[in-house]
Amino acid sequence: MVDLTEEERAAVTATMQRIALLMEEIGWQTELANLTEPQVRALIEEAVEGFREAMADIAKSQASEIPF
Repeated sequence: MVDLTEEERAAVTATMQRIALLMEEIGWQTELANLTEPQVRALIEEAVEGFREAMADIAKSQASEIPF
C-alpha cells in the first residue's frame, strides 16, 4: 500500500468524483469484467488526468507568493 500524503489523499478524492461521473455514463450496473477496452482506457485516463489536475490545483493553492 502506498503511504499517501494529505495532498495526495485530497487529489484521490477529487479524482473519485470524476470517475463517478464517467461510471454514470458507462452504467454502474456494468461489471468490471464486462467493460470494453475503450471504457477501461477512458477510466484509466480519467483517473490519471484527474489526479494530475487535482495535484496541480493543490500545489497552486499552497504556493507562497514571491515577495518581489
